[in-house]
Amino acid sequence: MNYAVLAAALSLASVAPAVFAHAEPPAPARSEAPRDLTHYNLEKGQPAIQGYDPVAYFPEGGGKPLMGKKQFAHTHRGVTYWFASQANLERFVADPERFEPTYGGWCASAMADGGRKVEIDPKNFRITGDRLYLFYKSLFQNAVDYWKKDEPANIARADENWKSLTGETPRR
Repeated sequence: MNYAVLAAALSLASVAPAVFAHAEPPAPARSEAPRDLTHYNLEKGQPAIQGYDPVAYFPEGGGKPLMGKKQFAHTHRGVTYWFASQANLERFVADPERFEPTYGGWCASAMADGGRKVEIDPKNFRITGDRLYLFYKSLFQNAVDYWKKDEPANIARADENWKSLTGETPRR
């Protein structure tokens, strides 16, 4: 037996797993690219959702609107959010697309009704299909009432209008 060939084969066998382990393609990364913020409901220098914590709306964040705190701020793709707690900030960082409000934080009903950008009342919301929808509310009108009349059709129209307006595909 040729010991030089055997030694070379054993040497290659010990290195091959490490070489091939690094040859696998990396998992797809989430988009961290900035976006066109002119389409988002943001006041210059202010956090999104008027400072409310986007995670707080979801069951694991408490299920009700809570004002965030500047000390728990985080910026994702150009949009700054405030969180009520370190735990909510960590939940957001782990899965920001899940917790971001739909339609750039504009009223979901108005987005369904012609793709209009209408201010919201951050305490007026719905979680449907694991998405956060925010709505306009005044003394005489609550936009969530219109939304609930045909929520599936309103979601489809609003998603279509948002894509036409911004070029962004809303997450499903």
